[in-house]
Amino acid sequence: MKKLLKWWTDTSLVARILAGVVIGAVLGLALPGWTGIGILGTVFVSALKAMAPVLVAVLVMSSISKAGKGLGARFRTVILLYLGATFSAALMAVSASFVFPVTLDLKDAAQAAAPGSLSEVLTSLLTKMVCNPFMALSTANYIGILFWSIIIGLALKAKAGETTIRVVSDFADVVSLAITWVIQFAPFGILGLVFTSVSEGGLDIFTTYGKLLLLLVGCMLMTWAVINPLIHFIILRTNPYPLLWQCLKVSGINAFFTRSSAANIPVNMALCKKLNLDEEFYSVSIPLGATINMSGAAVTITVLSLAVAHTMGIQVSFGAALLLSLVATIGACGTSGVAGGSLLLVPMACSFFGISADIAMQAVAVGFIIGVVQDSVETALNSSSDVFFTATAEMMDRKK
Repeated sequence: MKKLLKWWTDTSLVARILAGVVIGAVLGLALPGWTGIGILGTVFVSALKAMAPVLVAVLVMSSISKAGKGLGARFRTVILLYLGATFSAALMAVSASFVFPVTLDLKDAAQAAAPGSLSEVLTSLLTKMVCNPFMALSTANYIGILFWSIIIGLALKAKAGETTIRVVSDFADVVSLAITWVIQFAPFGILGLVFTSVSEGGLDIFTTYGKLLLLLVGCMLMTWAVINPLIHFIILRTNPYPLLWQCLKVSGINAFFTRSSAANIPVNMALCKKLNLDEEFYSVSIPLGATINMSGAAVTITVLSLAVAHTMGIQVSFGAALLLSLVATIGACGTSGVAGGSLLLVPMACSFFGISADIAMQAVAVGFIIGVVQDSVETALNSSSDVFFTATAEMMDRKK
């Protein structure tokens, strides 16, 4: 049994998920009446729903409580670069979603109540923000979870000692590990989800998924090739692409296959050393970037939540889209360092439009199906950008 478990965990998650997609599609076409296979997908999504609120809460509290202590000018610069790039990516994803709207096949989507005016959205948002924090956790009220996690994180940063902050950080690591264990069963869950989709809708479902994947990857590539270099050029007035390509070759390709920003930290550290950056600087900025530099995650959160909104016929105003970009930016900063972490924050963004967690989690399930490509590209963008902006911040400091 131990040998079987070791073989399972040592085998690439990407390969296992691909196998789950293929087997699920074949079974859906060959044995559509075997509805019991679909239970695998239901159980998997339910497990993610159970863990996601706790994951968001502890990760946001931990990242805020640890960030910014004793940071100098370079650290303030790199934090602004991280957050600015993430917000810009979210805005670009919103624009792309309006130009190329994508819809999904969601059950019971038409039965959900859609918000009307922007004032109604804001009223609902503010009401959910100040909800009892324990009730927010139990009801998966992600706006309330995010709000109270930020407040508690700031309080920890202001008053708590290093031991307390370390306990919070360790608990965040424990919850992340639990999520990792759940995700080990993703191939079975994906098999069940694909089986249900194919048995009910045939292979046409992959056309919709293909459009969604094209939109997601296109937005991430635009962020990598246009937005990030533009930020570098505006600050330094130098050609950003030699540095960009080096970050892609060393950091991005490795992150593409590991699908974990946290796992790619040692690779980024080694690249920073090769670039002759200050070790005292990058030893903090790189781990920090693995937490708050999440352009790819912001794209995923924004595109999937707007796909759900388009499916439900919700008219998203400019003001609501701007606020969604801000929510996606803040939420992305608390995304997990493990594969598929950003998908668990989609319900938080969907709740901004009054969309229930049950409907939003269907979009998360779709995200796991296309995650073989989406999450790999997302992680490559996130992790390679950590080194890119760390180098940019130090170059800016040297020019002064």
